[in-house]
Amino acid sequence: MLEDGHDDFDTADDLYDAIGAMLQQSDDSKSDNEILEICASLFRLMNGTKIDAAEPRQKLLNAPVQISLIQSDSDKPVDQKSIWIAKKENSSVVNQKKLEKAEALIKKKQDRKSDVKSSKPNDTQEEATASQQFNRKDTKMEAAGTNRSYDIKIENFDIAFGERQLITGASVHLVAGRRYGFVGRNGLGKTTLLKMISKGSLMIPSHISILHVEQEVAGDNTLAVDSVLECDLVRAKLLGEEKEITAKLSSSPTGTDNCLSTRLSEIYRELEAIEADKAPSKAAVILAGLGFTTQMQKMQTREFSGGWRMRLALARALFSQPDLLLLDEPTNMLDMKAIIWLENYLQTWKTTILVVSHDRQFLNNVATDILYLHSQIIETYRGNYEDFHKTREERLKAQQKEYEAQKEYRDHIQIFIDRFRYNANRASQVQSKLKLLEKLPELKPVEKESSVTLKFTDCDHLQHTVLQLDEVFFHYSKDRPIFKDINLNTQSDSRVCIVGENGAGKTTLLKILMGDLEPVKGFRKANRSLRIGYFSQHHVDQLDMGLTSLELMAERFPGKSSEVYRNRLGSFGVSGDLALRPVSSLSGGQKSRVAFALMDMLNPNFFILDEPTNHLDMETIEALGKAILKFQGGVVLVSHDERLIRMICKELWVVRDGTVTSLEGGFDEYRNQVEKELESSGV
Repeated sequence: MLEDGHDDFDTADDLYDAIGAMLQQSDDSKSDNEILEICASLFRLMNGTKIDAAEPRQKLLNAPVQISLIQSDSDKPVDQKSIWIAKKENSSVVNQKKLEKAEALIKKKQDRKSDVKSSKPNDTQEEATASQQFNRKDTKMEAAGTNRSYDIKIENFDIAFGERQLITGASVHLVAGRRYGFVGRNGLGKTTLLKMISKGSLMIPSHISILHVEQEVAGDNTLAVDSVLECDLVRAKLLGEEKEITAKLSSSPTGTDNCLSTRLSEIYRELEAIEADKAPSKAAVILAGLGFTTQMQKMQTREFSGGWRMRLALARALFSQPDLLLLDEPTNMLDMKAIIWLENYLQTWKTTILVVSHDRQFLNNVATDILYLHSQIIETYRGNYEDFHKTREERLKAQQKEYEAQKEYRDHIQIFIDRFRYNANRASQVQSKLKLLEKLPELKPVEKESSVTLKFTDCDHLQHTVLQLDEVFFHYSKDRPIFKDINLNTQSDSRVCIVGENGAGKTTLLKILMGDLEPVKGFRKANRSLRIGYFSQHHVDQLDMGLTSLELMAERFPGKSSEVYRNRLGSFGVSGDLALRPVSSLSGGQKSRVAFALMDMLNPNFFILDEPTNHLDMETIEALGKAILKFQGGVVLVSHDERLIRMICKELWVVRDGTVTSLEGGFDEYRNQVEKELESSGV
């Protein structure tokens, strides 16, 4: 800043306005006057002035200097005030052999160090780095503590991950109280940007509170409801002080203490002002909306699985209601009922939200604005996701028309130049056209993201019923039945979606259909030619991360040529060098595609898919839906992605209270039922 902006600072106060806040932040022990003195010293240095003396470094000579009179003999004293210094002969003689020997020794040590360094495993993971440009006015207001706006401006910032540049020269402006959906392809840096904001790597006004729902709640003896209530630090502090004062008063011989009694009255007034008595009911409503029953709310946090602890983290964030709430794929951990509740809850949210999500319907119902990350930049669109999609398509069409018009104009000029280039009578006109061509702006084609294509292998068509459950009963323990008297059947062209609350038994039902679990009572019937392709979200986590996708295919299905493996991977967008990269270096969406390719190697004629969209971006979810529609076999799907459900499913199975029912009216009817349940329960 000091080097590039040398001419921008006319006084030391200007310099203080620009960097004073940063200096203060680096050392809180310094007072404003001390920081101002440092800035004044820096200003004098920048302008070539000594710090401890008033006289400038550039001295004017008292009289002209005659070069012929300057002494050249090194034995004679030299006037130290002269601008000329006599050169000493042989002032430094280097022994060349010793120099070469020393350089060889240094090089040997450096090579040894580099060998040791390369032999050691790299335990430290690369971390993302961020830089941003600061507005002088905002910096001055921040330093003075006069900024009261809850709008957030992060201007001209860069984010890199190691040597890879993720975002360059982007700016984000979040208006207080609006809900921003953050979209873009997997692996471009959306999650990284959220982390940079929450860690303070990108500076926002210090009076704005931030909460990033990133890690699950630690498991301990704290009750679930108490874990949520702890987030209200003001309430917790006042209640703790009230308890302490009450204990002192009860242990006092007289039972009275004017100071303590006065303070206790103040605490009661403060608790009443923040409506502390309503906090438990508010926490209970949030927990109930996210699927916690009354009994679960009284369970200790250590008794919950990782998925439920993430729900607790989300509940704590919703309860504390920060000025800026950062959410990263919040619907991944929720069932359909909880997603519908969360959509309704966030629609009345009063502060600012920035949410990364690939759930199209969720963004349609929640977002007021869309931030779109592509080509290392971020664009802002007003409206929900459908509005964004429509506006972007129109913008791309307009850009394409402009590109074509510019290209046609350039081609017209070039034809004239080529035609009369060697015509002497038209030489001046040709030169004029050449200059005109040089002045035209650079012609850039419209950048379009590469389309995503998924393709399942063609399969044989099965006749009659493919899978059937007759009067099936199932339980893990006799006192807790999971299913009672279930009757279901699927055909070769079935497109069934299974919905229900978490814990209702959706995954258990899939395992019974596949034959992994035997019914306690009843029968499972399957077509003798049935080949099931099963996809689970856990399959992605169970891939061998040390192998490449090609090696993984060869290990699971040995004996085939490399071309067969590459063709199958290519059908799911894992081609070229991507197939030769370790699985650990792939994004979540790319790992899912590898898992799909492995599933497809079995040439299945029936799919059972358990939450296949969790790691996929919107474009890949759309491609998955199209691939399933083209698939010739049957499909049974468990998903919370409303867009995918509406796209492919012809039948909806609702798992509830130990039964499985086919719902007439499809997803719209199910959504209406859930909203009525939420309304009647007061959640």
